[in-house]
Amino acid sequence: MTDTQQPAVPLVPPKSDEIGLRRRLVGLVAGNMAGRVGALASLGVATILVARIGGPRLVGAFTLVRILPGLLCQLSNAGLPAAAPYFLAKDDFDQRRVRPTLAWLTVIGAVAGGLGWLALSPLFYLVFFKSFGIWITLAAAVPSFTQGFVSVGKGLLQGTDDQHGASLAIAVEEFVFLPIYLVILLGWYGPGALITGLVLADVAAAAWIARRLARRRFFSGWGRPDRRLGRTITGYGFRGYLGQLIDLLQLRFDMALLGALAGPKVLGVYTVASKFAELVQLPGLAVNYVLYPDFAKDDRATATRRTARLILPALGVSVLAALPLALIAGTALPWVFGDVFDDAVAPTYIRLAGVVTFGVTGLVMAYLYGVGRPGAASTGQGIGLLVVVVLGVILIPAHGATGAAIATSVSFVATTVALLAWFQHVKNKG
Repeated sequence: MTDTQQPAVPLVPPKSDEIGLRRRLVGLVAGNMAGRVGALASLGVATILVARIGGPRLVGAFTLVRILPGLLCQLSNAGLPAAAPYFLAKDDFDQRRVRPTLAWLTVIGAVAGGLGWLALSPLFYLVFFKSFGIWITLAAAVPSFTQGFVSVGKGLLQGTDDQHGASLAIAVEEFVFLPIYLVILLGWYGPGALITGLVLADVAAAAWIARRLARRRFFSGWGRPDRRLGRTITGYGFRGYLGQLIDLLQLRFDMALLGALAGPKVLGVYTVASKFAELVQLPGLAVNYVLYPDFAKDDRATATRRTARLILPALGVSVLAALPLALIAGTALPWVFGDVFDDAVAPTYIRLAGVVTFGVTGLVMAYLYGVGRPGAASTGQGIGLLVVVVLGVILIPAHGATGAAIATSVSFVATTVALLAWFQHVKNKG
């Protein structure tokens, strides 16, 4: 070889990296969707079990003791589940301090959730739990504490690049409730048994997550928790927390208002319609979960290009997911849950019409969080919340479950439009 000759270099197809990214993305999204399908299947079986045992009223109680503690849990941990992946994925931070700081923030948030529920229990009793009794109201403080460890734990798995573990955790969280609740039913029936089953399931899921983290040496090589870092994490979390709370309120405000105005029976019927329609959200949720840590590692230009290319495919996948559900809803819901749930069919169709935009919502939110703009995501979600609140107050008193479905569907579309506007703004700003 002469001095002017260059060593032979294997030619790599220009798109090989992109093809590899697509394959990895498809694999991770498929795994996350499998975890979510498993979770929804477990939740569906649990809902059917509760419906067959106690009818719509007990389904309404099941919904309340799942939703309300979760809302308070999100409030108390101030967006930590979403902040954890960002700080664990970034090489800019000292992981010896990040990990113990996240652990202490998790404990603080869980304690705040339990105490917050006790402080608000008179309000919860008067508005939601009066028909179930004060002791049930007070007992619901326990899942407000335990759910914090599970929700943050999934974020820790996500941030430590254990996407398979995070996807499994989604399924484990719901699956473990079933055997626990079945054992409890041998000698106990009613809302108290539901709360006990939920708490024991949280403990089991949190233990599983902790074991998975330990295998990845998450608890090894810790330094001391850093207050300044904790404030930085909390600041990021608060900016994104508003969006998480808005997301939960947007998804559950209709249920809370419906439960307060129409009672547990109508709420139970609407819960079945909502859960069925929310199956369409699976692809968008999976894409959001998988791409958020990826976008946090990418530079902004790369993340922007990837997002722009995925917008139309994300919408197409959601539409394809909605079509078979629309075809079977009229026969499947009454057959599975009983004829008393015939009224759930019309709200299901309405919810499906709006939720098809969720694939794009999940993608753009992953982008905004990944490039460090959680506040922008929160603002976009706030538009959707405003829509569901205004339309819910107008429509639910007169139209019940159908009005709730219309309000929520319109809010989904409004959220997607607002987030796309933010994506365009951030893209142009560079």
